[in-house]
Amino acid sequence: MENVLSTPRQAAKGGKAKFIIGGVLIVAAIVYLIISSTTANAQFFLTVDELMSRKAEMLAANRDVRISGAVIGSTIQYDPQNLTLSFTIANIPGDNNVIDQQGGLEAVLHAAVINPKETRIPIVYKGPKPDLLKNEAQAIITGKLNADGSFTATELLLKCPSHYQDAVPSQVVSQ
Repeated sequence: MENVLSTPRQAAKGGKAKFIIGGVLIVAAIVYLIISSTTANAQFFLTVDELMSRKAEMLAANRDVRISGAVIGSTIQYDPQNLTLSFTIANIPGDNNVIDQQGGLEAVLHAAVINPKETRIPIVYKGPKPDLLKNEAQAIITGKLNADGSFTATELLLKCPSHYQDAVPSQVVSQ
């Protein structure tokens, strides 16, 4: 019977290879987890026009989507007993350059609300009524499109452009 013993040098080479393979597997697992969680949590950000033009795709995907639009104040209804808020938003451009060319966000929101030809979508949200929800506010909404064309919101963010206008302080003296 032959006694085969590996030399310390051979044992070290085998240990190094196992360490390298283990390290590569750990890095691969981390990369896979990052990619899969990013893909699973990715949300589309669409205008109302884009959402409605991709209605079939959005319904089939049954994924959360984020949309933006101008709140039409006359459509706001709130039931404090059930905490149910409903309102309609009108399409606004998604490109900041277009918004700037049309006179800024406040002008774009106003034009969208008064133009009956702009694409509109009814929104339903369960939760407290936000203080900034008013006519011509910009709504950024996360939720799902329903088969009837309405949108069920799970998250509602509002921006009122009049609160963010640059004001020149009275102490500034023109030179």
